[in-house]
Amino acid sequence: MTDADQAGPAGAKQPLLWGRFSGLVLIIALIGLVLDQGTKLWLVQGFDLQRNGPVELLPVLDIVLVWNRGISYGLFQQNSDLGRWLLAGLTVVVTIGLWVWSSRCTSRLVALSLALVIGGALGNGVDRLFHGAVVDFVHFHVGTFSWYVFNLADVWIVAGVIGLLYDSFTNGPNSAAK
Repeated sequence: MTDADQAGPAGAKQPLLWGRFSGLVLIIALIGLVLDQGTKLWLVQGFDLQRNGPVELLPVLDIVLVWNRGISYGLFQQNSDLGRWLLAGLTVVVTIGLWVWSSRCTSRLVALSLALVIGGALGNGVDRLFHGAVVDFVHFHVGTFSWYVFNLADVWIVAGVIGLLYDSFTNGPNSAAK
């Protein structure tokens, strides 16, 4: 792919699977996946969080074990194999779409943001395939307020979405007026 293919005028050929920042996206997504899976593997298998938890790290932060059979915030809980495989399939479809988007992006911030979302989606997708549910373990709470239990993959996804939102507000259609 040439630079003209990637950033050419409207109607110019766009890369489908490999673009300017694809190497960066691949490396960041894989690092995110490995860190996410490594912490989950250690907490579930090595530390045996099921037996040894919960663990209070700070007065507002605990390590607990929650098997999330839904999506973010525990929405759309799936207790059947069909639901599990539908969510796994959705993860694959969304990840492919995000990868194609990343291969066409011309901004390092967008590439990094998409890499984080892809890494997080893959991390939670691996859990769903191997465990039938996503391993969540970080519980933030203050007084009676309790945030949902999450994992590193969720952190990557949220950070990626924040980056995409930031980019959309700073580089949107009205940014030329600045």
